[in-house]
Amino acid sequence: MTQPVALVTGSSRGIGAAIASQLRARGVRVIGHASRAVDEQTIGADLTDPTAPARIWEEALHRAGGRIDLLVNNAGLFSPNPIGLSDIEWLDNWEDTLRINLTAAAELSRFAVRHWLEREATGRIVHVASRAGYRGDSPDHWHYAAAKGGMIAMHKTIARQYAAKGVMSYAICPGFTDTAMAGDYLASRGGPGLLADIPLGRVATPDEIAAIATFCALDAPESMTGTVIDANGASYVR
Repeated sequence: MTQPVALVTGSSRGIGAAIASQLRARGVRVIGHASRAVDEQTIGADLTDPTAPARIWEEALHRAGGRIDLLVNNAGLFSPNPIGLSDIEWLDNWEDTLRINLTAAAELSRFAVRHWLEREATGRIVHVASRAGYRGDSPDHWHYAAAKGGMIAMHKTIARQYAAKGVMSYAICPGFTDTAMAGDYLASRGGPGLLADIPLGRVATPDEIAAIATFCALDAPESMTGTVIDANGASYVR
Protein backbone atom coordinates (compact mmCIF):
# COMPACT_ATOMS: atom_id res chain seq x y z
CA MET A 1 0.00 0.00 0.00
CA THR A 2 1.40 3.39 -1.02
CA GLN A 3 2.13 5.76 1.85
CA PRO A 4 0.02 8.93 1.50
CA VAL A 5 1.89 12.23 1.36
CA ALA A 6 0.58 15.46 2.90
CA LEU A 7 1.74 19.06 2.70
CA VAL A 8 0.80 20.92 5.89
CA THR A 9 1.38 24.68 6.06
CA GLY A 10 2.09 26.41 9.36
CA SER A 11 3.24 23.11 10.83
CA SER A 12 5.87 24.29 13.32
CA ARG A 13 3.54 25.07 16.23
CA GLY A 14 -0.02 25.12 17.51
CA ILE A 15 -2.73 23.53 15.39
CA GLY A 16 -0.38 22.84 12.48
CA ALA A 17 2.11 20.95 14.64
CA ALA A 18 -0.70 18.88 16.14
CA ILE A 19 -2.07 18.07 12.68
CA ALA A 20 1.36 17.01 11.43
CA SER A 21 1.87 14.82 14.49
CA GLN A 22 -1.50 13.09 14.21
CA LEU A 23 -1.13 12.49 10.48
CA ARG A 24 2.30 10.96 11.02
CA ALA A 25 0.84 8.72 13.71
CA ARG A 26 -1.58 7.44 11.07
CA GLY A 27 1.24 6.56 8.69
CA VAL A 28 1.15 9.67 6.50
CA ARG A 29 4.39 11.18 5.25
CA VAL A 30 4.11 14.85 6.20
CA ILE A 31 6.04 17.61 4.49
CA GLY A 32 5.73 20.65 6.70
CA HIS A 33 6.01 24.36 6.12
CA ALA A 34 6.89 27.26 8.40
CA SER A 35 8.28 30.75 8.02
CA ARG A 36 11.70 29.17 8.57
CA ALA A 37 12.93 25.59 8.27
CA VAL A 38 12.83 24.41 11.88
CA ASP A 39 13.89 20.87 10.92
CA GLU A 40 14.67 18.77 7.86
CA GLN A 41 10.99 17.88 7.41
CA THR A 42 9.96 21.52 7.10
CA ILE A 43 10.14 23.88 4.13
CA GLY A 44 10.95 27.43 5.19
CA ALA A 45 9.14 30.24 3.35
CA ASP A 46 7.58 33.58 4.27
CA LEU A 47 4.05 33.63 2.84
CA THR A 48 4.06 37.41 2.55
CA ASP A 49 6.42 36.80 -0.40
CA PRO A 50 4.23 36.37 -3.51
CA THR A 51 6.65 33.77 -4.88
CA ALA A 52 6.53 31.58 -1.76
CA PRO A 53 3.52 29.32 -2.52
CA ALA A 54 4.94 28.19 -5.86
CA ARG A 55 8.33 27.50 -4.28
CA ILE A 56 6.72 25.56 -1.42
CA TRP A 57 4.68 23.43 -3.81
CA GLU A 58 7.60 22.63 -6.11
CA GLU A 59 9.89 21.79 -3.20
CA ALA A 60 7.22 19.59 -1.61
CA LEU A 61 6.70 17.76 -4.91
CA HIS A 62 10.44 17.26 -5.24
CA ARG A 63 10.75 15.86 -1.72
CA ALA A 64 7.71 13.64 -2.23
CA GLY A 65 8.97 12.15 -5.50
CA GLY A 66 6.33 13.88 -7.62
CA ARG A 67 3.13 12.95 -5.78
CA ILE A 68 1.16 14.77 -3.07
CA ASP A 69 -2.16 13.34 -1.89
CA LEU A 70 -3.28 15.76 0.81
CA LEU A 71 -3.02 19.51 1.35
CA VAL A 72 -3.76 21.13 4.71
CA ASN A 73 -4.07 24.92 4.48
CA ASN A 74 -3.35 25.84 8.08
CA ALA A 75 -0.85 28.73 8.00
CA GLY A 76 -2.34 31.93 9.36
CA LEU A 77 -1.64 35.40 10.68
CA PHE A 78 -3.76 36.94 13.45
CA SER A 79 -2.59 40.41 14.40
CA PRO A 80 -4.55 43.57 15.20
CA ASN A 81 -5.16 46.28 12.64
CA PRO A 82 -6.94 49.21 14.35
CA ILE A 83 -8.82 51.58 12.06
CA GLY A 84 -6.95 54.51 13.62
CA LEU A 85 -3.63 53.53 12.02
CA SER A 86 -2.26 55.53 9.11
CA ASP A 87 -3.75 54.64 5.74
CA ILE A 88 -0.60 52.94 4.47
CA GLU A 89 -0.01 50.96 7.69
CA TRP A 90 -3.62 49.77 7.79
CA LEU A 91 -3.47 48.72 4.13
CA ASP A 92 -0.12 46.96 4.59
CA ASN A 93 -1.53 44.97 7.51
CA TRP A 94 -4.66 44.14 5.50
CA GLU A 95 -2.68 42.89 2.52
CA ASP A 96 -0.23 40.84 4.61
CA THR A 97 -3.08 39.08 6.39
CA LEU A 98 -5.01 38.34 3.21
CA ARG A 99 -1.88 37.13 1.42
CA ILE A 100 -0.99 34.71 4.21
CA ASN A 101 -4.49 33.58 5.22
CA LEU A 102 -6.22 33.50 1.84
CA THR A 103 -4.10 34.14 -1.23
CA ALA A 104 -1.36 31.65 -0.34
CA ALA A 105 -4.01 29.03 0.49
CA ALA A 106 -5.70 29.72 -2.83
CA GLU A 107 -2.45 29.33 -4.76
CA LEU A 108 -1.56 26.08 -3.03
CA SER A 109 -5.10 24.77 -3.57
CA ARG A 110 -4.82 25.63 -7.27
CA PHE A 111 -1.51 23.79 -7.56
CA ALA A 112 -2.97 20.78 -5.76
CA VAL A 113 -6.15 20.62 -7.84
CA ARG A 114 -4.18 20.89 -11.09
CA HIS A 115 -1.77 18.21 -9.86
CA TRP A 116 -4.61 15.76 -9.21
CA LEU A 117 -6.51 16.56 -12.39
CA GLU A 118 -3.41 16.17 -14.56
CA ARG A 119 -2.62 12.80 -12.96
CA GLU A 120 -6.29 11.73 -12.93
CA ALA A 121 -5.74 11.09 -9.23
CA THR A 122 -7.86 11.66 -6.15
CA GLY A 123 -6.87 14.22 -3.53
CA ARG A 124 -8.10 16.03 -0.47
CA ILE A 125 -7.74 19.58 0.82
CA VAL A 126 -8.41 20.52 4.43
CA HIS A 127 -8.79 24.25 5.09
CA VAL A 128 -8.37 25.55 8.64
CA ALA A 129 -10.68 28.57 8.53
CA SER A 130 -12.29 30.24 11.55
CA ARG A 131 -15.51 31.02 13.34
CA ALA A 132 -14.71 34.61 12.33
CA GLY A 133 -15.56 33.75 8.73
CA TYR A 134 -19.21 33.45 9.76
CA ARG A 135 -19.78 35.63 12.81
CA GLY A 136 -17.06 38.24 12.26
CA ASP A 137 -14.38 39.29 14.71
CA SER A 138 -13.21 42.25 16.79
CA PRO A 139 -13.03 45.84 15.48
CA ASP A 140 -9.27 45.34 15.03
CA HIS A 141 -9.63 42.19 12.94
CA TRP A 142 -11.68 43.03 9.84
CA HIS A 143 -8.88 41.62 7.71
CA TYR A 144 -8.78 38.28 9.53
CA ALA A 145 -12.54 37.77 9.29
CA ALA A 146 -12.54 38.73 5.62
CA ALA A 147 -9.73 36.31 4.83
CA LYS A 148 -11.39 33.41 6.62
CA GLY A 149 -14.75 34.18 5.02
CA GLY A 150 -13.00 34.08 1.65
CA MET A 151 -11.38 30.75 2.51
CA ILE A 152 -14.78 29.24 3.30
CA ALA A 153 -16.24 30.46 -0.01
CA MET A 154 -13.20 29.16 -1.90
CA HIS A 155 -13.51 25.76 -0.18
CA LYS A 156 -17.17 25.44 -1.15
CA THR A 157 -16.37 26.31 -4.75
CA ILE A 158 -13.59 23.72 -4.96
CA ALA A 159 -15.89 21.07 -3.49
CA ARG A 160 -18.72 21.81 -5.89
CA GLN A 161 -16.59 21.98 -9.01
CA TYR A 162 -14.21 19.05 -8.56
CA ALA A 163 -16.00 16.37 -6.54
CA ALA A 164 -16.83 14.40 -9.68
CA LYS A 165 -13.10 14.35 -10.49
CA GLY A 166 -12.19 12.84 -7.12
CA VAL A 167 -11.01 16.06 -5.46
CA MET A 168 -12.55 16.49 -2.01
CA SER A 169 -12.51 19.66 0.08
CA TYR A 170 -13.27 20.02 3.78
CA ALA A 171 -13.15 23.07 6.06
CA ILE A 172 -12.86 23.50 9.82
CA CYS A 173 -13.93 26.65 11.65
CA PRO A 174 -12.32 26.74 15.10
CA GLY A 175 -13.19 29.34 17.66
CA PHE A 176 -10.49 30.28 20.12
CA THR A 177 -7.85 27.58 20.41
CA ASP A 178 -5.16 27.28 23.06
CA THR A 179 -2.23 28.55 21.01
CA ALA A 180 0.17 31.43 21.54
CA MET A 181 -1.65 33.40 18.83
CA ALA A 182 -5.06 33.06 20.51
CA GLY A 183 -3.58 33.51 23.99
CA ASP A 184 -2.37 37.01 23.19
CA TYR A 185 -5.82 37.89 21.90
CA LEU A 186 -7.61 36.46 24.91
CA ALA A 187 -5.40 38.50 27.22
CA SER A 188 -6.01 41.68 25.24
CA ARG A 189 -9.78 41.17 25.26
CA GLY A 190 -10.18 40.51 28.96
CA GLY A 191 -9.23 36.86 29.32
CA PRO A 192 -11.73 35.11 31.63
CA GLY A 193 -14.47 37.58 30.76
CA LEU A 194 -14.28 36.58 27.11
CA LEU A 195 -14.60 32.91 28.06
CA ALA A 196 -18.10 33.68 29.34
CA ASP A 197 -19.16 33.77 25.67
CA ILE A 198 -18.18 30.09 25.27
CA PRO A 199 -20.83 27.75 26.73
CA LEU A 200 -18.27 24.95 27.00
CA GLY A 201 -16.33 27.16 29.41
CA ARG A 202 -12.95 26.72 27.76
CA VAL A 203 -11.23 27.14 24.43
CA ALA A 204 -10.37 24.21 22.16
CA THR A 205 -7.01 22.48 22.25
CA PRO A 206 -4.78 22.08 19.18
CA ASP A 207 -5.19 18.31 19.45
CA GLU A 208 -8.97 18.63 19.22
CA ILE A 209 -8.74 20.64 16.00
CA ALA A 210 -6.07 18.28 14.68
CA ALA A 211 -8.34 15.29 15.31
CA ILE A 212 -10.99 16.89 13.09
CA ALA A 213 -8.41 17.72 10.41
CA THR A 214 -7.06 14.16 10.45
CA PHE A 215 -10.59 12.79 10.14
CA CYS A 216 -11.22 15.03 7.14
CA ALA A 217 -7.91 14.12 5.52
CA LEU A 218 -8.18 10.36 5.97
CA ASP A 219 -11.58 9.14 7.14
CA ALA A 220 -14.39 11.49 6.14
CA PRO A 221 -16.70 9.97 3.52
CA GLU A 222 -16.60 11.58 0.11
CA SER A 223 -20.23 12.63 0.53
CA MET A 224 -19.03 15.07 3.20
CA THR A 225 -17.06 17.10 0.66
CA GLY A 226 -17.99 20.76 0.89
CA THR A 227 -18.83 20.53 4.57
CA VAL A 228 -17.75 23.08 7.18
CA ILE A 229 -17.15 21.68 10.67
CA ASP A 230 -17.50 24.08 13.60
CA ALA A 231 -15.32 23.64 16.70
CA ASN A 232 -16.01 26.58 18.97
CA GLY A 233 -17.54 25.28 22.20
CA ALA A 234 -21.03 26.37 21.02
CA SER A 235 -19.99 30.05 21.03
CA TYR A 236 -21.40 30.25 17.50
CA VAL A 237 -23.97 27.79 16.23
CA ARG A 238 -25.57 27.75 12.77
